[in-house]
Amino acid sequence: MNYLFVHQNFPGQFKHIAPTLAKNKEDCVVGFTMNTFAGPANMRVISYKAARGNGRDTHDLLREFEAKVIRGESAYQAALDLKRSGFRPDAIISHPGWGESLFLKDVWPDAKLGIYCEFFYKFSGADVGFDPEFLQSADNMARLIRMKNINNILHMDMADSGISPTSWQASTFPDHFRRRISVIHDGIDTDTVVPRDDAFVKINGTLRLDRSREIITFVNRNLEPYRGYHVFIRALPEILKSRPNAHAIIVGGDGVSYGRAAPAGTTWKQVYLNEVKNDLDLSRVHFVGNLSYANFVSLLQVSAVHVYLTYPFVLSWSLLEAMSAGCAIVGSDTPPVKEVISSGLNGVLVDFFDREALVARVVDLLADAEQRRAMGSNARKFVVQNYDLKSVCLPKQLRWVRQLAEKSN
Repeated sequence: MNYLFVHQNFPGQFKHIAPTLAKNKEDCVVGFTMNTFAGPANMRVISYKAARGNGRDTHDLLREFEAKVIRGESAYQAALDLKRSGFRPDAIISHPGWGESLFLKDVWPDAKLGIYCEFFYKFSGADVGFDPEFLQSADNMARLIRMKNINNILHMDMADSGISPTSWQASTFPDHFRRRISVIHDGIDTDTVVPRDDAFVKINGTLRLDRSREIITFVNRNLEPYRGYHVFIRALPEILKSRPNAHAIIVGGDGVSYGRAAPAGTTWKQVYLNEVKNDLDLSRVHFVGNLSYANFVSLLQVSAVHVYLTYPFVLSWSLLEAMSAGCAIVGSDTPPVKEVISSGLNGVLVDFFDREALVARVVDLLADAEQRRAMGSNARKFVVQNYDLKSVCLPKQLRWVRQLAEKSN
């Protein structure tokens, strides 16, 4: 079988399935991407660039979709070159979020298209309107949501099948397409992300912290409201006052992954830190930016309590990795988190906006080592049973993609 994987930052969510397929001598695997990725010798990776940027006079509501069309056009041209070389995919597997696969069925109309269904924007019941601190007018949000979903809708019209990492994320898609979505997570390498009693981290190359310390961890790709940074940092002064030996280690960049940007000239990290810094013992608060994966795993392994907060949105890999490491979790009582955390069993859930409850639950767990161990053990068991890469998720992914390819014959 011939497989074409498409991701603007390849391999992205396909980092396990594409190389695994490429190991089979009977399969040919090609990756399409806008970055540079040195794949294994048995997998061809084709990079391409956008031919141009957005137009100066493009309507504001169309700018995001125009960028997707430009990317799709560039991928289309690269696909024509690949077709001329004799390649014909049986299956095209794409993360459609950036538009690259918009026109690939026009190059190979007989190929089956499977899309990664990460999120379908909704007028209610998800991220839009969830946080009263960031409300926009209903009229403006309605127009924005319709335009953001154009790319999703066009891909659903073409796609033969979909794959989504969680049931809740799949549920955001319209019913007529939901029936074509298989819920299969990307998978957690539970052999790598394991509890370790001898783990330690060094802060600024000098401060050594290990499992004998009370360490609170908080992880975002970027520190921003969608992932509850504002809620966490506002609760932190009371937590540290209640636990005078605790340290908080905060992972994340200064950019924006989701939602609106911070006011010009600042970052969300600084905006909310400025609110509380006079009440915060900054000698026990460590902003470490973005970490290498090895250092990130070590951090989870020394964590006493891991806090994970999110709007009703895409579930972060980091939560499941924290559970795999045996962390005691305090999470937000929002739909994506409730899918994996049963409060009181493998973690504790609190209302996203209830700062007092967040403080109380973190403080209680820091004071109760036995409860932390029990919850951490249950969390790891849950992930191993349901999200393990090698025994659960990868076999399901391979079955899904092979069934998709077989339909082309």
